[in-house]
Amino acid sequence: MPDDAIATAAASIEPPAVLGHCSGACGLDVLGPRRGFSVHPLMTVTPAGADFRGVWAAVDGSDPGALDTARTLAGVVGLRAVRVADRDRVAYHAAASIAANYLITVEAAAAELLASAGLDRQVLVPLARAALENWARVGPAALTGPVARGDTGTVARHRAAVAERAPQLLELLDALVGATRRLVTEPVPVQAAADPAAGGEGARDG
Repeated sequence: MPDDAIATAAASIEPPAVLGHCSGACGLDVLGPRRGFSVHPLMTVTPAGADFRGVWAAVDGSDPGALDTARTLAGVVGLRAVRVADRDRVAYHAAASIAANYLITVEAAAAELLASAGLDRQVLVPLARAALENWARVGPAALTGPVARGDTGTVARHRAAVAERAPQLLELLDALVGATRRLVTEPVPVQAAADPAAGGEGARDG
């Protein structure tokens, strides 16, 4: 069900039912003037399913009882609940889309260009996994490659190769190079790792 259909579906259910939804981007307002809750697993789900054990889930509730229901449902499937308030939901969900959906878009672009050299996408898998694991461990400090080391000549040759072999990817490449240069010149402050469930702005529990 698309997010836009939640409000219509909720309006068709008579009180005093307690309503819930699993949207990441929607707040509780889509449920109308009813008691309600939300549980959004922070995990990609394909037709093959997903393993939710140990995965974070954004939860919220219109009152303490509804919030407890959300936490209980999350716990039943092994999710780790963290409260995300209505005003933070869209930013939270956009971050999730960048981390998962757009990651696939970038990897697909890399595989498309690699295919022009006669190689399969599987060649990239160990590299991509290592980069993600390094980022998980040390954050932006995991960045390597020609942009990070200021190798402008190589970056220019990359652009020329993409322009020749996969011009449809040129706009994406330019955007990625620009974003990477910004990351190099404006480093993101390193923050100490913390348990999201402990609370804080944008991730409030309790």
